Amino acid sequence: MSSVQTTKMTNYRWVICSMLFFATTINYMDRQVLSLTWKDFIAPEFHWTDDDYGTITAVFSILYAVFCLFAGKFIDWMGTKKGYLWSIFVWSLGACLHAVCGWITMKYEGLDSVEALRAVQAGSATALSIATISVYLFLFCRSVLAMGESGNFPAAIKVTAEYFPKKDRAFSTSIFNAGASVGALVAPLSIPPLAEWFGWEMAFIIIGVLGFVWMGFWVVFYEKPNKSNHVNVAELTYINQDAETDADPKDADDEGPQISFLNCFTYRQTWSFIVGKFMTDGVWWFFLFWAPAYFSDQFGYKSSSGMGQLLIFTLYFIVTVLSIFGGYLPKYFVEKKGMGAYAGRMRAMLLFTFFPMTALLAQPLAAWEASPIDPAWWPAIIIGLAGAGHQAWSANLFSTIGDMFPKSTIATITGIGAMAGGLGSMLINKCSGKLFTYAEQQGADFTFFGFEGKPAGYMIVFCICAIAYIIGWTIMKVLVPKYKPIVVE
Repeated sequence: MSSVQTTKMTNYRWVICSMLFFATTINYMDRQVLSLTWKDFIAPEFHWTDDDYGTITAVFSILYAVFCLFAGKFIDWMGTKKGYLWSIFVWSLGACLHAVCGWITMKYEGLDSVEALRAVQAGSATALSIATISVYLFLFCRSVLAMGESGNFPAAIKVTAEYFPKKDRAFSTSIFNAGASVGALVAPLSIPPLAEWFGWEMAFIIIGVLGFVWMGFWVVFYEKPNKSNHVNVAELTYINQDAETDADPKDADDEGPQISFLNCFTYRQTWSFIVGKFMTDGVWWFFLFWAPAYFSDQFGYKSSSGMGQLLIFTLYFIVTVLSIFGGYLPKYFVEKKGMGAYAGRMRAMLLFTFFPMTALLAQPLAAWEASPIDPAWWPAIIIGLAGAGHQAWSANLFSTIGDMFPKSTIATITGIGAMAGGLGSMLINKCSGKLFTYAEQQGADFTFFGFEGKPAGYMIVFCICAIAYIIGWTIMKVLVPKYKPIVVE
């Protein structure tokens, strides 16, 4: 034991955490290529409406949800190393496949150029055919993307449980989960210029290839901590400090008892996680999928314009900086206030529910005629605050799984929750697409809180986003009022 105390602890767990961060960054860049190109580059070619885009995002969400239900079990069965490799291979392939949708559409319609696609008269039978064929092609590509991406968070959360003790998991999760924000931060600065210079097809290919590069690094760097040559005994002892054993840390139980898939649904803890994901994931995905279109619709700033890129960059810069603090807060409650890990996490999550409520101000301030700055900056800042609240909430929500479930089931529960989140996202994205199309058609006849037409539609969705978290937290607290780990007989 003295050798453990005198040997300087390695910190290889943070190398692994950085790998999870880059995987999540790539994941969200692949996911966001479409949201940053559809309005200004793709829709004019394929004659898409908001409803068409809403259909694509909704189907992606529901397929992601279905795949998540099985992806977690797949990761638990395959293991984190091989499971993660398969996941990122499939989603990178799906990302690259988007590039051929235009070519196939042209061949099917007998057209010989992009200009010919654009020149088709809007509202004609040919335009409708082009829109229909292209939507189906994109749906296929999004289904492949969804299949692969469904494995990212189950694998990442399982790796976090392997490499970090409970008190550090929210912080480490917030770091790798910041990859979602960084991906969304880098995307508007890179994807629209790529689409502008090389065509939207190359934007999908270039971003998709990054995943194949990551796979090479994962093969080299990842092993379980008790098998890694880069983790010494001191670090292994720190990682396994929650294990109820006095044995050599190399012999500590790494997985725990198995829980069958169906039995997972018999626990209140599972349903607490399901509710938390269902109520809130759709909010994040709405901001991710619709923010570029919002700034284009409301203010005329295209995603390829300097101002459009700066607005999106500012939004996600706020998300990235503030959300990392959200992972540290429960650590503060545990170490400084003496609270248990779960109690500290729920306290922190309650505080984070107030950030999304600022979304209620986004549309009123966007219409502020006497604003001392460009009104577009207000929703950029406010959505950034709401997004930061979500990411901080999400990091702690994921960590509740490791608090209460054995490691053998963490990926499975993560997948079940991600399925619920995908269902919530499907509902909000499909309904938003229909709402925006309807509101635009109705114009001044459609009103809500003093707004007319599409702005009224956005105001409705912002109100839903604002209250989703406090409702979710309340139901979670009712289901699991205090820390109660799963005990398998």
